[in-house]
Amino acid sequence: MHEEQFCEKGPTFTYNSDDPHGGGITYGGCSKRIVAGEDFVLRVPEGLDPAGAAPLLCAGITTYSPLRHWKVGPGQTVGVVGLGGLGHMAVKFAKALGAHVVLFTSSPGKAEDAGRLGAGEMVITREPDAFTQHANRFDFILDTVSAPHDLNAYLALLKHSGTLCLVGVPPEALPFNPFNLVFGRRQLAGSLIGGIRETQEMLDFRGERRITSDIELIAMADINEAYERLLKSDVTLDL
Repeated sequence: MHEEQFCEKGPTFTYNSDDPHGGGITYGGCSKRIVAGEDFVLRVPEGLDPAGAAPLLCAGITTYSPLRHWKVGPGQTVGVVGLGGLGHMAVKFAKALGAHVVLFTSSPGKAEDAGRLGAGEMVITREPDAFTQHANRFDFILDTVSAPHDLNAYLALLKHSGTLCLVGVPPEALPFNPFNLVFGRRQLAGSLIGGIRETQEMLDFRGERRITSDIELIAMADINEAYERLLKSDVTLDL
């Protein structure tokens, strides 16, 4: 199946996780050196900026995998909820796969970024009637938001047999009305990252189109300041 991320024995997390192979715990990007089996090594295509390519191995594959699994492509209308680290990649991927992309955001100031990244439309979710005018319109919606929000509003936007897929994980359970699923045979689904083979496919796809993540590069000495800025949403792209 090549879907290592769904191993029933559980994952080995990047940081502070028991390492079943070498013993001890994992240190991720804070490691001084890493030894990996060849089956778990990926090739970054030539020409991709390493700094811009690095987030592809986490947020990039997290958004690419569901878009590929649900066969997003030309002729489809795809919604992306949120324009953060996950959302901006989802917009780029969905556009590159040929779909018409509609961004859902609570921030009116995202219009310029949304258009630059590939969204054909933007819906401001705080505006009155923001959802009703788009009912039964979408083939697929990728929800990247990790804060509490109303799933029913997005389920009502799906076409017959459409899918709302969650990749953002809110800290608490989100209620939904089953009638929004059974009327229209809609699906509420979730997705994790992708396996090694699919991740390499994603990197190659990005390499062909020279697409990387939007990043702000900082010095390691500025990491604490960057974290404080993140808490204040003082970053280039936020939810």
